[in-house]
Amino acid sequence: MGILSSSVAALLPLFPVPIMRRLSARYIAGEELADALERLRALRADGYPGILNVLGEDVSSEDEARGVVAQFNAAADAVNAEGLDAYISVKPTHLGLRLDEALTTRLYAEICRHCAQLGLLVRVEMEDHTTVDATLRVFESLRAEFDNVGVVLQSRLFRTPDDIAGLAPGPLDVRMVKGIYLEPAAVAHTEPDPIRQAFVECTRQLWARGARVAIASHDAPLGDELLKSAPAGTATEFEVLLGVQEWLWKRWADAGHVVRVYVPYGPEWRPYSLRRMKKNPQIVAHVMRQTFGLGPRRPTSPARAAEPASR
Repeated sequence: MGILSSSVAALLPLFPVPIMRRLSARYIAGEELADALERLRALRADGYPGILNVLGEDVSSEDEARGVVAQFNAAADAVNAEGLDAYISVKPTHLGLRLDEALTTRLYAEICRHCAQLGLLVRVEMEDHTTVDATLRVFESLRAEFDNVGVVLQSRLFRTPDDIAGLAPGPLDVRMVKGIYLEPAAVAHTEPDPIRQAFVECTRQLWARGARVAIASHDAPLGDELLKSAPAGTATEFEVLLGVQEWLWKRWADAGHVVRVYVPYGPEWRPYSLRRMKKNPQIVAHVMRQTFGLGPRRPTSPARAAEPASR
């Protein structure tokens, strides 16, 4: 990471909104559902299915959380009306997890019920380590009632192998990620190699119990290692972030794997963008160079595949 990249990343919270919006454009479809649908159509034309997320977290009231449900249900209706191959992905705190766990479970159930009628999956996302216990309780409650619900697990956290072992028997759909939240060393791996190794071990543990696993990463060597060790007959799906390492999407897709693209949208784009750009400050330098003529040249060759990327 260059000095300019890291320095700019540290100052990101102070950037004016127009500059932040320009920097985050590669990660965010836009502020409106129409923007996200346009991006999903373009991805479909290139052969990529999608994941739709209305950005937001930590709502402050039940009314706000219920408004979020309405947004997700409207998004699901639009996906269904256009015949798009996409599922819905929702953060627990966006549905009030820090306010009332029972409320969050009920609101997720409303979304799951609505999406079940449309044949769409709903993914319960995972946030920082303080929310994991409650998130897994919500997920298990939903899983007991709905077939169209999946969850996210993070290899960064020490607890994840035990969480996998503790999940109830039966069909299980997991998006496996490294984890974007910078957790304390007391609860999480903090270096790239242990996080990567934990990813491999957790994925194998999930496969051993018959789970469907979506590999969510831009780490090409990690993907290659998992492809070699996948059980015979496993249908492999990679899930990737909008605007990140498109050459790698094509490589996996050309090899016959499903590559599904995470398409976030909405007015609450700033916290999401800050996390992404702080985690990947080389993106900041790349956009700063294009926008203002600043920053070091960024290589574009697929040789960058060895660089550990986060998800």
